[in-house]
Amino acid sequence: MKFPIFASFIIFVIVVKHAIKKQQNSKQNIEESFWDRERRSNSVRRKSLEDLDYIKIPLDELPLEVLTENPEVAQCIATIKELADTPIVNLTGYSNTDLKLEYGTANITQLSQYDQSYTLLVSTLQKWAEYLYQAGFMQETLQILEFALSTGTDVSKTYYLLAELYISRGEPDKITHLIEMAQELRSINRSSIVRTLQEFDQSAD
Repeated sequence: MKFPIFASFIIFVIVVKHAIKKQQNSKQNIEESFWDRERRSNSVRRKSLEDLDYIKIPLDELPLEVLTENPEVAQCIATIKELADTPIVNLTGYSNTDLKLEYGTANITQLSQYDQSYTLLVSTLQKWAEYLYQAGFMQETLQILEFALSTGTDVSKTYYLLAELYISRGEPDKITHLIEMAQELRSINRSSIVRTLQEFDQSAD
């Protein structure tokens, strides 16, 4: 009986060693690939940024005159107005290496500023929408959230609040569009957003 047990133990050790070696090789390949891309990105010349998908804030389509007596709302509106004069680009899901490879190392600071402006935009839109929602301004909340959606936001609360509004308005079929939009995201939030929206969709049936 001892020999089969010993043989099984030896086989187990071999399998574990093989798995560890395979994992180490995979990790090494990933690291080598990363540093190779990083080296190449640092030698890419500056490219034009004219063709970027710049986001235009439609101030005339947003509820800028609603609940302005609320200081939090007033601050959100002030931020949105300031951003309207700022170059904004959604670069969610793109690493600095990706951006340098595509647009050149010399553009990375400018691109980072564009992306920071985008992050501020979608976070501010969400806060603004929540204040109006809590105050009962449903149509105005919808306007803000649908604009945020059009920019490709990956703020999960934007999708969930929209789903709630669509259900309350008797328009649950629009959740399908939300799911389609979420499935296109380049974001670590994509799977959880899609899964939660599918639950909204099922509960609305």
